[in-house]
Amino acid sequence: MRLSVGAALAIAALLAATIARDAGPPRLSLSLVGYDWLDGWANDHLSAAVPAFLRSCVRFLSLEEADPLNAGPISRNFGRLGDWRAICRAARTVPPDDDAASRRFFESGFVPYSVGDFGVCEGLFTGYFEIELNGSWERQGQYQTPIYRRPIDPGLATRYSRAEIEDGALVGRGLELLWLDDPIAAFFLQIQGSGRVRLGDGTIIGVGYDGRNGWPYVGVGRLLVDRGIIPSAELTMNAIWEWMKRHPEAGSGLRRENPSYVFFRKVFGDGPVGTEEVVLTPGRSLAVDRAFIPLGIPIWIEAEERFAFGEKFRHLMIAQDTGGAIEGPVRGDIFWGTGSVAAWRAGTMNARGRYYLLLPRAVTSEPSG
Repeated sequence: MRLSVGAALAIAALLAATIARDAGPPRLSLSLVGYDWLDGWANDHLSAAVPAFLRSCVRFLSLEEADPLNAGPISRNFGRLGDWRAICRAARTVPPDDDAASRRFFESGFVPYSVGDFGVCEGLFTGYFEIELNGSWERQGQYQTPIYRRPIDPGLATRYSRAEIEDGALVGRGLELLWLDDPIAAFFLQIQGSGRVRLGDGTIIGVGYDGRNGWPYVGVGRLLVDRGIIPSAELTMNAIWEWMKRHPEAGSGLRRENPSYVFFRKVFGDGPVGTEEVVLTPGRSLAVDRAFIPLGIPIWIEAEERFAFGEKFRHLMIAQDTGGAIEGPVRGDIFWGTGSVAAWRAGTMNARGRYYLLLPRAVTSEPSG
């Protein structure tokens, strides 16, 4: 996985744990609807979603036509790769930046399905971004916090908790990838799963998720809420970061209560890569729970922001990533890109809403709700 566990562990990891859910295992339910059900569909800049979808097509076209789209444990049949490859060929003919042509492409090739968890359609939508940090190849001066490569030995990779690793369990094994100047930023790099590290000479090094230690993830946001430190109504990534800056010792102790630890590798290319192994598109790539939603599917989101002035989010996304805190049939984490604006957008996003899967017409008779 990338980002949200490989993108997310995303910021959502800090928020999702505060949302209670009824007991019982989740179950995906799908209900056929029409495009007139999709609030805002006629107003979205749909041509911006086509390039993101074409990136997923690269994976579709590299696999066998008879392979199922949902190669994982998903119980429903979302068709064969051959069904999706035909859609991909049509997507190549859509003129760039032509919203009308893009709308015709999606409406002619796909049918929308409302997604629910035992028929309950409302879920949580959060955001994540590619964090920017300062670092060094060597431990020196202010650069005292390491990020580690994944050990080749699986036993070593899973042996130690975060606290043990921070106490030096991996020191002397040649696993240090880079040294960072801020332990809080290093922690949020692990939450985000991807980042850009600026070295002293101005060189930018991309780093991406390369596995974790397998220990359970404990959301520090949940701990802060349970202890009455930050009210749940005010919990955002920014609020957590600021609290850790104001309370460095307590913040360090809090981070150690999350035993999960992420390993990194250098990455190259035009941007962060998600679980689908394609470069993520800001504002159009979505992290989902792969136990229910296959990667590569277009998803229409309708959500209401809690913190961004009540803003409505109405956009077509492509499922291209996953995340450790992204769990359940109706759950999404939106990739916002890189930089301060993306950080603010991801850090404040906490929306409630619903989404719709767009499935090829060739397979719409199979996954009935």
